[in-house]
Amino acid sequence: MSHTDEAQAVVTAPRDDVFAAIVDEDARTVWLPPAGMSGRFTRFDARAGGGYGLVLTYDDEATPGKSGGNTDVVEVRFVSVDAPRRLVEEADFVSDDPRFAGTMTLTWALEPVDGGTRVAITATGVPDGISSADHAAALASTLGNLDGYVSRRT
Repeated sequence: MSHTDEAQAVVTAPRDDVFAAIVDEDARTVWLPPAGMSGRFTRFDARAGGGYGLVLTYDDEATPGKSGGNTDVVEVRFVSVDAPRRLVEEADFVSDDPRFAGTMTLTWALEPVDGGTRVAITATGVPDGISSADHAAALASTLGNLDGYVSRRT
């Protein structure tokens, strides 16, 4: 069984700048990994029908990853790229553990608001091996990273 997790934050930058960072490989490398992790892309094609391979590594080598060792490997497809409003991704963890099986859909919605852009992430089909509390913390960290990254560049 899976679940849905949501997070949102106001990013202090114009929507076009925020969306540009969401679909840029170099930018995502900086802001996407939540606190306590680093990441690298094995491929990246930010168009509908494209996608990316991502390897996230826990800074603490003792932290078990979903894919073995201290890593999470994720294969992602871009389902919809509607600049600068919305991005839909389908993500699958590379794991032998059935708790992480299934496709998680991440919908990023961007809305201009006073002071910047409201970025809302809705994750549906979240595998049960990912607790809502851990996911909420990771999403909040990622959104904070995005805000810091984009606001430094505008």
